[in-house]
Amino acid sequence: MSTSVAVGRIKPCRIIDLPEFTDPRGSLCVVETGIHVPFVIRRAYYMFDIPDGAARGAHGHRRLEQLIIAVHGRFEVVVDDGFTKHTFVLDHPSKGLYMGPMVWRDMVDFAPGTVGLWLVADHYDESEYYRDYEEFLRDARSLA
Repeated sequence: MSTSVAVGRIKPCRIIDLPEFTDPRGSLCVVETGIHVPFVIRRAYYMFDIPDGAARGAHGHRRLEQLIIAVHGRFEVVVDDGFTKHTFVLDHPSKGLYMGPMVWRDMVDFAPGTVGLWLVADHYDESEYYRDYEEFLRDARSLA
């Protein structure tokens, strides 16, 4: 799917190409704060063993920035800023999806064996999350 659709009215979602170094010993990708990601990485987490047909996400963030990488396998990230929706396919470890604040996300269509990595700008804070889509829409649309 195309990545030319702008979703995210504060800081638009976009694919970031990460440097990949390959030689006969294998491949390596690098992610550095201030070079590849526009935020300081304060937290990292990863998902794996996702059952067939499962969806993850179903939330938005008030201020949080993050970079999502499919380090192995493939999945889709459906993003929604209250006005525009778009689906990004993550299927290579040298591609990361940057997500800024005020974007609802759903992660779907996980291939078997997929491992997804999230690099996040801040520590976990439940008050920072939108769990109710209607509340998210109200607040996102009030920013226009």
